[in-house]
Amino acid sequence: MDHFLYRDGILHAEDVALPRIAEAVGTPFYVYSTATLTRHYQLFKDALDGVDNLVCYAMKANSNQAVLKVLADLGAGMDVVSGGEYVRARAAGVPGERIVFSGVGKTREEMRDALAGGIRQFNIESEPEMLVLSEVAQSLGMKAPVTIRVNPDVDARTHEKIATGKSENKFGIPIARAHEVYALAGSLPGLDVVGIDVHIGSQLTELEPFEQAYLKVADLTRSLRAEGHNIRRLDLGGGLGIPYERSNEAPPLPTEYGALIKKCVGDLGVEVEIEPGRLIAGNAGILVSSVIYVKEGEGRDFLILDAAMNDLVRPSMYSAYHDIIPVVEPAPGLEKQPYDIVGPVCESGDTFAKQREMVPLKANELVAFRSAGAYGAVMASEYNTRPLIPEVLVQDDQFAVIRARPTFDEMINRDIVPEWL
Repeated sequence: MDHFLYRDGILHAEDVALPRIAEAVGTPFYVYSTATLTRHYQLFKDALDGVDNLVCYAMKANSNQAVLKVLADLGAGMDVVSGGEYVRARAAGVPGERIVFSGVGKTREEMRDALAGGIRQFNIESEPEMLVLSEVAQSLGMKAPVTIRVNPDVDARTHEKIATGKSENKFGIPIARAHEVYALAGSLPGLDVVGIDVHIGSQLTELEPFEQAYLKVADLTRSLRAEGHNIRRLDLGGGLGIPYERSNEAPPLPTEYGALIKKCVGDLGVEVEIEPGRLIAGNAGILVSSVIYVKEGEGRDFLILDAAMNDLVRPSMYSAYHDIIPVVEPAPGLEKQPYDIVGPVCESGDTFAKQREMVPLKANELVAFRSAGAYGAVMASEYNTRPLIPEVLVQDDQFAVIRARPTFDEMINRDIVPEWL
Protein backbone atom coordinates (compact mmCIF):
# COMPACT_ATOMS: atom_id res chain seq x y z
CA MET A 1 0.00 0.00 0.00
CA ASP A 2 1.11 3.57 -0.65
CA HIS A 3 -0.33 7.06 -0.38
CA PHE A 4 -0.31 8.03 -4.08
CA LEU A 5 -3.93 8.01 -5.20
CA TYR A 6 -6.19 9.76 -7.67
CA ARG A 7 -8.50 12.38 -6.18
CA ASP A 8 -10.95 14.25 -8.37
CA GLY A 9 -9.08 12.93 -11.38
CA ILE A 10 -5.60 14.11 -10.28
CA LEU A 11 -2.85 11.95 -8.78
CA HIS A 12 -1.95 13.09 -5.25
CA ALA A 13 0.91 12.42 -2.86
CA GLU A 14 -1.02 12.15 0.40
CA ASP A 15 -3.07 15.38 0.29
CA VAL A 16 -0.91 17.26 -2.21
CA ALA A 17 -1.80 17.32 -5.91
CA LEU A 18 1.26 16.44 -8.01
CA PRO A 19 0.73 19.30 -10.53
CA ARG A 20 1.08 21.70 -7.59
CA ILE A 21 4.56 20.33 -6.85
CA ALA A 22 5.47 20.31 -10.54
CA GLU A 23 4.57 23.97 -10.83
CA ALA A 24 6.71 24.83 -7.80
CA VAL A 25 9.87 22.81 -8.55
CA GLY A 26 9.69 21.86 -12.22
CA THR A 27 10.02 18.39 -13.67
CA PRO A 28 11.38 15.80 -13.30
CA PHE A 29 11.37 15.31 -9.53
CA TYR A 30 11.12 12.61 -6.88
CA VAL A 31 8.45 12.85 -4.22
CA TYR A 32 8.25 10.75 -1.04
CA SER A 33 5.36 10.10 1.32
CA THR A 34 6.00 10.38 5.05
CA ALA A 35 2.89 8.30 5.78
CA THR A 36 4.11 5.44 3.58
CA LEU A 37 7.62 5.45 5.07
CA THR A 38 6.09 5.35 8.55
CA ARG A 39 3.60 2.61 7.71
CA HIS A 40 6.16 0.33 6.10
CA TYR A 41 8.63 0.65 8.97
CA GLN A 42 5.86 -0.10 11.45
CA LEU A 43 4.84 -3.21 9.49
CA PHE A 44 8.25 -4.72 10.19
CA LYS A 45 8.18 -3.73 13.87
CA ASP A 46 4.74 -5.28 14.27
CA ALA A 47 5.83 -8.44 12.42
CA LEU A 48 8.64 -9.00 14.95
CA ASP A 49 6.52 -8.25 17.99
CA GLY A 50 7.44 -10.65 20.79
CA VAL A 51 11.05 -10.99 19.60
CA ASP A 52 13.90 -8.83 20.85
CA ASN A 53 14.66 -6.93 17.64
CA LEU A 54 16.09 -3.91 15.88
CA VAL A 55 14.89 -2.90 12.42
CA CYS A 56 17.90 -1.37 10.70
CA TYR A 57 16.88 0.52 7.57
CA ALA A 58 19.26 -0.27 4.69
CA MET A 59 19.97 3.33 3.82
CA LYS A 60 21.62 2.54 0.49
CA ALA A 61 18.03 2.39 -0.79
CA ASN A 62 17.46 6.09 -0.11
CA SER A 63 19.80 8.13 2.06
CA ASN A 64 18.25 11.60 1.95
CA GLN A 65 18.57 13.24 5.36
CA ALA A 66 14.84 13.93 5.62
CA VAL A 67 13.98 10.30 4.89
CA LEU A 68 16.51 9.15 7.48
CA LYS A 69 15.12 11.61 10.04
CA VAL A 70 11.58 10.26 9.57
CA LEU A 71 12.80 6.73 10.28
CA ALA A 72 15.25 7.69 13.02
CA ASP A 73 12.48 9.44 14.92
CA LEU A 74 10.49 6.20 14.79
CA GLY A 75 13.37 4.36 16.46
CA ALA A 76 14.89 2.70 13.41
CA GLY A 77 18.48 1.58 13.31
CA MET A 78 20.55 2.04 10.17
CA ASP A 79 22.50 -0.40 8.03
CA VAL A 80 25.38 1.51 6.40
CA VAL A 81 27.86 0.33 3.78
CA SER A 82 30.33 3.23 3.64
CA GLY A 83 31.93 5.89 5.77
CA GLY A 84 29.78 8.47 4.05
CA GLU A 85 26.60 6.64 4.94
CA TYR A 86 27.80 6.40 8.54
CA VAL A 87 28.25 10.17 8.63
CA ARG A 88 24.81 10.64 7.06
CA ALA A 89 23.20 8.41 9.67
CA ARG A 90 24.81 10.27 12.54
CA ALA A 91 23.88 13.63 10.99
CA ALA A 92 20.24 12.47 10.89
CA GLY A 93 20.36 11.88 14.64
CA VAL A 94 20.86 8.11 14.70
CA PRO A 95 22.99 7.11 17.73
CA GLY A 96 25.98 4.88 17.12
CA GLU A 97 24.44 2.01 19.08
CA ARG A 98 21.74 1.76 16.39
CA ILE A 99 24.14 1.66 13.40
CA VAL A 100 25.33 -1.57 11.77
CA PHE A 101 28.29 -1.31 9.35
CA SER A 102 28.14 -3.76 6.41
CA GLY A 103 30.13 -3.98 3.18
CA VAL A 104 33.01 -6.02 1.77
CA GLY A 105 35.64 -3.29 1.57
CA LYS A 106 35.72 -1.28 4.78
CA THR A 107 38.87 0.81 5.05
CA ARG A 108 40.96 1.49 8.14
CA GLU A 109 39.76 5.08 8.14
CA GLU A 110 36.11 4.00 8.04
CA MET A 111 36.68 1.51 10.85
CA ARG A 112 38.45 4.11 12.97
CA ASP A 113 35.75 6.75 12.44
CA ALA A 114 32.94 4.34 13.28
CA LEU A 115 34.68 3.07 16.43
CA ALA A 116 35.38 6.61 17.59
CA GLY A 117 31.85 7.81 16.80
CA GLY A 118 30.03 4.76 18.18
CA ILE A 119 28.88 1.61 16.40
CA ARG A 120 26.52 -1.25 17.19
CA GLN A 121 28.53 -3.79 15.22
CA PHE A 122 30.62 -4.42 12.14
CA ASN A 123 29.40 -7.18 9.86
CA ILE A 124 32.71 -8.80 8.91
CA GLU A 125 33.03 -10.21 5.39
CA SER A 126 36.50 -11.78 5.29
CA GLU A 127 39.49 -12.86 7.37
CA PRO A 128 41.75 -10.03 6.11
CA GLU A 129 39.09 -7.51 7.17
CA MET A 130 38.84 -9.20 10.55
CA LEU A 131 42.59 -8.89 11.15
CA VAL A 132 42.63 -5.21 10.16
CA LEU A 133 39.64 -4.34 12.34
CA SER A 134 41.22 -6.02 15.38
CA GLU A 135 44.39 -4.03 14.79
CA VAL A 136 42.49 -0.73 14.41
CA ALA A 137 40.40 -1.37 17.52
CA GLN A 138 43.49 -2.23 19.57
CA SER A 139 45.18 1.00 18.48
CA LEU A 140 42.21 2.86 19.98
CA GLY A 141 42.20 0.75 23.15
CA MET A 142 38.83 -0.72 22.18
CA LYS A 143 37.14 -3.98 21.26
CA ALA A 144 35.07 -3.88 18.08
CA PRO A 145 31.70 -5.67 18.28
CA VAL A 146 31.38 -7.96 15.26
CA THR A 147 29.19 -10.47 13.53
CA ILE A 148 30.63 -12.57 10.71
CA ARG A 149 28.70 -12.72 7.47
CA VAL A 150 28.26 -16.29 6.34
CA ASN A 151 27.45 -17.18 2.76
CA PRO A 152 24.88 -20.01 2.94
CA ASP A 153 25.05 -20.89 -0.79
CA VAL A 154 21.32 -20.30 -1.23
CA ASP A 155 19.81 -19.24 -4.53
CA ALA A 156 17.72 -16.13 -3.82
CA ARG A 157 15.96 -16.46 -7.21
CA THR A 158 16.39 -12.79 -8.00
CA HIS A 159 18.29 -10.73 -10.57
CA GLU A 160 21.91 -11.88 -10.82
CA LYS A 161 23.22 -8.37 -10.04
CA ILE A 162 21.43 -8.26 -6.67
CA ALA A 163 21.92 -11.89 -5.58
CA THR A 164 24.43 -12.13 -2.73
CA GLY A 165 24.04 -15.56 -1.09
CA LYS A 166 25.47 -17.98 -3.67
CA SER A 167 28.96 -19.45 -3.33
CA GLU A 168 30.20 -17.52 -6.39
CA ASN A 169 29.14 -14.14 -4.95
CA LYS A 170 31.73 -11.86 -3.36
CA PHE A 171 29.93 -11.58 -0.02
CA GLY A 172 30.73 -13.28 3.26
CA ILE A 173 32.65 -16.43 4.09
CA PRO A 174 31.50 -19.92 3.02
CA ILE A 175 29.30 -21.35 5.75
CA ALA A 176 31.35 -24.56 5.56
CA ARG A 177 34.36 -22.59 6.90
CA ALA A 178 32.45 -20.78 9.61
CA HIS A 179 33.84 -22.74 12.54
CA GLU A 180 37.50 -22.06 11.73
CA VAL A 181 36.81 -18.41 10.97
CA TYR A 182 34.91 -17.94 14.23
CA ALA A 183 37.79 -19.61 16.08
CA LEU A 184 40.16 -17.06 14.55
CA ALA A 185 37.83 -14.17 15.41
CA GLY A 186 37.54 -15.37 19.00
CA SER A 187 41.33 -15.35 19.33
CA LEU A 188 41.80 -11.75 18.16
CA PRO A 189 42.23 -9.27 21.03
CA GLY A 190 40.49 -6.37 19.29
CA LEU A 191 37.22 -8.15 18.53
CA ASP A 192 34.09 -8.97 20.53
CA VAL A 193 32.18 -11.63 18.57
CA VAL A 194 28.49 -10.99 19.22
CA GLY A 195 26.67 -12.90 16.51
CA ILE A 196 26.12 -14.09 12.95
CA ASP A 197 25.18 -12.14 9.83
CA VAL A 198 23.53 -13.40 6.64
CA HIS A 199 22.06 -11.62 3.61
CA ILE A 200 21.18 -13.53 0.45
CA GLY A 201 19.99 -10.82 -1.95
CA SER A 202 17.47 -8.17 -2.82
CA GLN A 203 13.96 -8.12 -4.32
CA LEU A 204 13.08 -11.65 -3.17
CA THR A 205 9.49 -12.53 -4.00
CA GLU A 206 9.16 -15.82 -2.12
CA LEU A 207 10.03 -16.98 1.39
CA GLU A 208 11.66 -20.35 0.69
CA PRO A 209 15.20 -18.95 0.11
CA PHE A 210 14.97 -17.05 3.40
CA GLU A 211 13.90 -20.23 5.18
CA GLN A 212 16.78 -22.23 3.72
CA ALA A 213 19.30 -19.59 4.83
CA TYR A 214 17.81 -18.99 8.28
CA LEU A 215 17.65 -22.69 9.15
CA LYS A 216 21.33 -23.00 8.28
CA VAL A 217 22.07 -20.00 10.50
CA ALA A 218 20.04 -21.54 13.34
CA ASP A 219 22.07 -24.76 13.12
CA LEU A 220 25.30 -22.75 13.02
CA THR A 221 24.23 -20.81 16.11
CA ARG A 222 23.76 -24.00 18.09
CA SER A 223 27.06 -25.53 17.02
CA LEU A 224 29.05 -22.33 17.64
CA ARG A 225 27.52 -22.02 21.10
CA ALA A 226 28.56 -25.61 21.76
CA GLU A 227 32.12 -24.54 20.95
CA GLY A 228 31.96 -21.72 23.49
CA HIS A 229 31.02 -18.73 21.35
CA ASN A 230 28.51 -16.36 22.94
CA ILE A 231 26.19 -15.96 19.94
CA ARG A 232 23.56 -13.53 21.15
CA ARG A 233 22.60 -11.59 18.02
CA LEU A 234 21.51 -12.65 14.53
CA ASP A 235 21.55 -10.15 11.68
CA LEU A 236 19.23 -11.74 9.11
CA GLY A 237 19.67 -9.10 6.41
CA GLY A 238 16.91 -7.75 4.23
CA GLY A 239 15.80 -8.31 0.67
CA LEU A 240 12.02 -8.72 0.84
CA GLY A 241 10.67 -7.60 -2.54
CA ILE A 242 7.98 -5.15 -3.56
CA PRO A 243 5.36 -5.48 -6.35
CA TYR A 244 6.84 -3.30 -9.10
CA GLU A 245 4.43 -4.79 -11.63
CA ARG A 246 0.97 -4.46 -10.13
CA SER A 247 -0.52 -7.21 -12.30
CA ASN A 248 1.87 -9.83 -10.88
CA GLU A 249 1.39 -11.87 -7.75
CA ALA A 250 2.33 -9.85 -4.68
CA PRO A 251 5.51 -10.76 -2.76
CA PRO A 252 5.16 -12.06 0.81
CA LEU A 253 4.00 -9.59 3.43
CA PRO A 254 6.18 -8.47 6.35
CA THR A 255 3.82 -10.35 8.65
CA GLU A 256 4.61 -13.60 6.81
CA TYR A 257 8.32 -12.78 6.85
CA GLY A 258 8.19 -12.10 10.59
CA ALA A 259 6.39 -15.39 11.22
CA LEU A 260 9.10 -17.22 9.26
CA ILE A 261 11.83 -15.58 11.35
CA LYS A 262 10.09 -16.64 14.56
CA LYS A 263 9.69 -20.17 13.21
CA CYS A 264 13.36 -20.51 12.21
CA VAL A 265 15.23 -18.75 15.04
CA GLY A 266 12.60 -17.84 17.62
CA ASP A 267 13.72 -20.55 20.05
CA LEU A 268 17.35 -19.41 20.18
CA GLY A 269 16.97 -16.55 22.65
CA VAL A 270 18.81 -14.14 20.37
CA GLU A 271 18.28 -10.53 19.45
CA VAL A 272 17.16 -10.35 15.82
CA GLU A 273 18.24 -7.61 13.44
CA ILE A 274 16.78 -7.16 9.97
CA GLU A 275 17.87 -4.72 7.26
CA PRO A 276 14.90 -3.81 5.04
CA GLY A 277 15.48 -1.00 2.56
CA ARG A 278 13.50 -1.43 -0.63
CA LEU A 279 10.26 -2.43 1.10
CA ILE A 280 10.39 0.62 3.37
CA ALA A 281 11.35 3.20 0.74
CA GLY A 282 10.36 1.71 -2.63
CA ASN A 283 6.62 2.32 -2.67
CA ALA A 284 7.07 5.46 -0.58
CA GLY A 285 8.38 7.38 -3.60
CA ILE A 286 7.49 8.18 -7.19
CA LEU A 287 9.29 9.96 -10.02
CA VAL A 288 7.24 12.60 -11.83
CA SER A 289 8.19 13.55 -15.38
CA SER A 290 6.78 15.58 -18.23
CA VAL A 291 6.29 14.54 -21.85
CA ILE A 292 8.55 16.60 -24.13
CA TYR A 293 7.48 15.11 -27.45
CA VAL A 294 5.29 12.37 -28.87
CA LYS A 295 7.28 11.02 -31.81
CA GLU A 296 5.95 8.81 -34.58
CA GLY A 297 8.60 6.27 -35.57
CA GLU A 298 8.79 3.44 -38.08
CA GLY A 299 6.19 1.03 -36.79
CA ARG A 300 6.17 2.44 -33.26
CA ASP A 301 5.49 5.63 -31.35
CA PHE A 302 7.74 7.15 -28.69
CA LEU A 303 6.96 9.13 -25.57
CA ILE A 304 10.04 11.27 -25.01
CA LEU A 305 10.18 12.40 -21.38
CA ASP A 306 12.28 14.96 -19.55
CA ALA A 307 13.41 12.24 -17.12
CA ALA A 308 16.29 10.05 -18.29
CA MET A 309 18.44 7.08 -17.38
CA ASN A 310 20.66 9.31 -15.26
CA ASP A 311 17.62 10.10 -13.07
CA LEU A 312 16.33 6.52 -12.82
CA VAL A 313 18.89 3.94 -13.94
CA ARG A 314 17.10 0.77 -12.82
CA PRO A 315 15.38 0.01 -16.17
CA SER A 316 18.66 0.46 -18.05
CA MET A 317 20.85 -1.39 -15.52
CA TYR A 318 18.53 -4.19 -14.41
CA SER A 319 15.84 -4.25 -17.14
CA ALA A 320 13.62 -3.28 -14.22
CA TYR A 321 9.90 -2.64 -14.55
CA HIS A 322 8.13 0.43 -13.15
CA ASP A 323 4.45 1.17 -13.56
CA ILE A 324 4.15 4.45 -15.47
CA ILE A 325 0.82 6.20 -15.14
CA PRO A 326 -0.61 9.58 -16.21
CA VAL A 327 -0.98 12.17 -13.47
CA VAL A 328 -4.37 13.16 -14.87
CA GLU A 329 -6.63 10.15 -14.47
CA PRO A 330 -7.72 8.77 -17.85
CA ALA A 331 -11.38 8.74 -18.74
CA PRO A 332 -13.01 5.31 -18.29
CA GLY A 333 -12.81 3.16 -21.39
CA LEU A 334 -10.15 5.29 -23.09
CA GLU A 335 -8.32 3.01 -25.51
CA LYS A 336 -4.62 2.41 -24.88
CA GLN A 337 -1.85 2.16 -27.43
CA PRO A 338 1.75 0.93 -27.28
CA TYR A 339 4.60 3.40 -26.76
CA ASP A 340 8.34 3.12 -26.28
CA ILE A 341 8.89 5.39 -23.27
CA VAL A 342 12.33 7.00 -23.45
CA GLY A 343 14.44 9.85 -22.12
CA PRO A 344 16.51 12.50 -23.91
CA VAL A 345 19.98 11.08 -23.16
CA CYS A 346 21.95 10.17 -26.31
CA GLU A 347 22.01 6.43 -25.70
CA SER A 348 19.66 3.69 -26.83
CA GLY A 349 19.87 2.40 -23.26
CA ASP A 350 17.92 5.48 -22.17
CA THR A 351 14.68 3.53 -22.42
CA PHE A 352 12.22 3.05 -19.57
CA ALA A 353 9.77 0.72 -21.34
CA LYS A 354 9.19 -0.80 -24.76
CA GLN A 355 5.74 -1.14 -26.28
CA ARG A 356 4.09 -0.20 -22.99
CA GLU A 357 0.32 0.14 -23.26
CA MET A 358 -0.60 3.71 -22.31
CA VAL A 359 -3.53 6.04 -22.93
CA PRO A 360 -2.66 8.66 -25.58
CA LEU A 361 -0.60 11.49 -24.12
CA LYS A 362 0.47 14.91 -25.38
CA ALA A 363 3.46 17.19 -24.87
CA ASN A 364 3.62 18.79 -21.39
CA GLU A 365 1.40 16.17 -19.77
CA LEU A 366 2.74 14.59 -16.58
CA VAL A 367 3.45 10.94 -15.88
CA ALA A 368 4.48 9.21 -12.66
CA PHE A 369 6.81 6.23 -12.20
CA ARG A 370 5.54 4.19 -9.29
CA SER A 371 7.75 2.42 -6.74
CA ALA A 372 10.71 4.73 -7.39
CA GLY A 373 11.57 5.60 -3.80
CA ALA A 374 14.36 3.01 -3.52
CA TYR A 375 17.51 2.98 -5.67
CA GLY A 376 16.27 5.96 -7.68
CA ALA A 377 17.75 9.21 -6.44
CA VAL A 378 20.69 7.50 -4.73
CA MET A 379 21.87 5.96 -8.01
CA ALA A 380 21.33 9.10 -10.08
CA SER A 381 24.14 10.93 -11.87
CA GLU A 382 24.82 14.12 -13.79
CA TYR A 383 25.53 12.32 -17.06
CA ASN A 384 25.16 14.64 -20.09
CA THR A 385 25.49 17.54 -17.59
CA ARG A 386 21.93 16.96 -16.50
CA PRO A 387 21.35 18.30 -12.97
CA LEU A 388 20.36 15.92 -10.21
CA ILE A 389 16.62 16.31 -9.90
CA PRO A 390 14.83 17.68 -6.83
CA GLU A 391 13.61 15.42 -4.04
CA VAL A 392 10.41 16.43 -2.26
CA LEU A 393 8.89 15.15 0.98
CA VAL A 394 5.14 15.27 1.58
CA GLN A 395 3.34 15.09 4.89
CA ASP A 396 -0.44 15.44 4.80
CA ASP A 397 -1.10 18.65 2.84
CA GLN A 398 2.47 20.00 3.15
CA PHE A 399 5.45 19.51 0.91
CA ALA A 400 9.07 20.61 1.11
CA VAL A 401 12.06 20.35 -1.21
CA ILE A 402 14.57 18.13 0.61
CA ARG A 403 17.23 18.30 -2.10
CA ALA A 404 17.24 21.14 -4.62
CA ARG A 405 18.13 20.92 -8.28
CA PRO A 406 21.61 22.48 -8.77
CA THR A 407 22.10 25.19 -11.33
CA PHE A 408 24.40 24.69 -14.29
CA ASP A 409 26.80 27.24 -12.77
CA GLU A 410 26.92 25.25 -9.51
CA MET A 411 27.69 22.08 -11.44
CA ILE A 412 30.37 23.64 -13.65
CA ASN A 413 32.02 25.55 -10.81
CA ARG A 414 32.83 22.28 -9.05
CA ASP A 415 35.37 21.65 -11.79
CA ILE A 416 38.86 23.05 -11.29
CA VAL A 417 40.86 24.20 -14.30
CA PRO A 418 44.64 23.97 -13.70
CA GLU A 419 46.61 27.24 -13.70
CA TRP A 420 48.58 26.27 -16.77
CA LEU A 421 45.45 26.17 -18.98
